[in-house]
Amino acid sequence: MPETLFSIIIPFKEPGVLVEECLSHIFELREQRFEVILLPDAPMPEDEVKGVYAHPSVTILPTGAVSPAIKRDMGAEAAKGTYLAFIDDDAYPDSTWLTVALLAFEREPDVVAVGGPAQTPPSDPFWARASGAVFLSRLSGGFPQRYLPLPPRRDVEDWPTVNLMVRREAFLAVGGFDNEFWPGEDTKLCMDLTQRAGGRILYLPEMLVWHHRRSGLCKHLKQIGNYGAHRGFFARNFPGNSRRLAYFLPSLWLLFLALGFVMLPDCLYALGIKVYLFTQFIAVLDILRREPLDVTLASIPYILLTHLWYGWRFLRGWFTKDLKSTLGR
Repeated sequence: MPETLFSIIIPFKEPGVLVEECLSHIFELREQRFEVILLPDAPMPEDEVKGVYAHPSVTILPTGAVSPAIKRDMGAEAAKGTYLAFIDDDAYPDSTWLTVALLAFEREPDVVAVGGPAQTPPSDPFWARASGAVFLSRLSGGFPQRYLPLPPRRDVEDWPTVNLMVRREAFLAVGGFDNEFWPGEDTKLCMDLTQRAGGRILYLPEMLVWHHRRSGLCKHLKQIGNYGAHRGFFARNFPGNSRRLAYFLPSLWLLFLALGFVMLPDCLYALGIKVYLFTQFIAVLDILRREPLDVTLASIPYILLTHLWYGWRFLRGWFTKDLKSTLGR
């Protein structure tokens, strides 16, 4: 039996077409020294454990209705690999996913984790692509390298678990994920890996996965709201990697709109709005280089509402004393 280098850990609620799509691409990876640990809520009936679920590399560990953070910790405890490869059930990897990561780990021993972009599949429905387009410009989404393979390689202080790999030894040394938080457990883990353990997290633009986006505006805003609330909470209570200016800008814009109307001269208030609209015009042009015109235009209301809703939820998170994990998407 070949050595198990990677333990691919996939938390999800129940089996479905997205999990099966993810697995089918995993089995086509160039680097084959891996195991797959599936973490559904409930046990799968024996007559359903067939096809991709019956692959010899797959282990199915039912977890109960717990958060993805707890599921990932349970997967890490059962893992046999040197490296833990985290991916979401609604994503699937490029064929070189593990190969690129392995080279980076072997060449740079002080790198404890590597992360790569999670790009929207071109086959996604129209409104899902509009949702993903929000993040394709630094002026609209803040961190386009998380959604596009943008060189160069660089050190980062935070990376989402949709496409994150960690040395298992380092993961266990910091106690894994902080299960009180979801979303946000990946931010806390990255802070522990870099600040407590003194390791590096390396961004690899070639380490690509494809990530399906939310299919409608309400689902998009629900996800954005969860991210904003937890980032605000973290910015106040765990500031190590959550106090970058980009995280505060949506809240500052919201406060400008709400308070500037009564506190600023009309000329300054109008100037602020014009500056914002100009920056978003530049963002739309940036998105247009990567998406067709119809998707780009459809993303405009998503962008405007994303900034307002994230800003509001960030403020709510900042002033929340105790933000616990909740189940659901």
